[in-house]
Amino acid sequence: MAVEKFFIKEGIKEAQIEEFLRRKFERAEYSHTEIQPTPLGMRIIVYANKPGLVIGKSGKRINELTEEIKEKFNLENPLIDVREVENPFLDAHIIAKRIAKALEKGINYKKVANYYLEKVMEAGAIGVSIRIAGKLAGSERSGFKKFKKGFVAYSGDYAEKFVEKGYAQAMLKPGIVGIEVNIMKQAPKEFVLEGKLEDK
Repeated sequence: MAVEKFFIKEGIKEAQIEEFLRRKFERAEYSHTEIQPTPLGMRIIVYANKPGLVIGKSGKRINELTEEIKEKFNLENPLIDVREVENPFLDAHIIAKRIAKALEKGINYKKVANYYLEKVMEAGAIGVSIRIAGKLAGSERSGFKKFKKGFVAYSGDYAEKFVEKGYAQAMLKPGIVGIEVNIMKQAPKEFVLEGKLEDK
């Protein structure tokens, strides 16, 4: 029971660190964080499309961030590692946030969704789906719209291994609109051999 409580506690702490970094580095197009225990301390790998905004001039921001995380989350020796997102159009977290920002600027949701469907596929994805939920332009009631291109697995091992999910919220006058993005970057060999990658 003690072991179970420890893992729950650690899971909550990791979620809190993720949320803290997401809010702090929104301008850097923050993607996500990986947290890895090491013999020297807790390694926190921060992925962002604009890592320079995270690191700061001469690494000053990293030093400040290390101290802030150390005190705020009671970590003995946090090791911050900042990495650039290889291709933002294949990052579900970044795409979801870009869609949210576009909606907040008043751009039509269909135009935004179809634009990113094309961009994600051009970047080399197997498939992408975008779900936008809430009160949308031209709708009297809240609902959701789904846009899809290519093949995306939604359940089972394939969804776990090959699909990245990203979420964001857009603050619009009628209310909050939720955005969910699923990107399948690659597919298992058996899918290719069995011809299961048709657009569905």
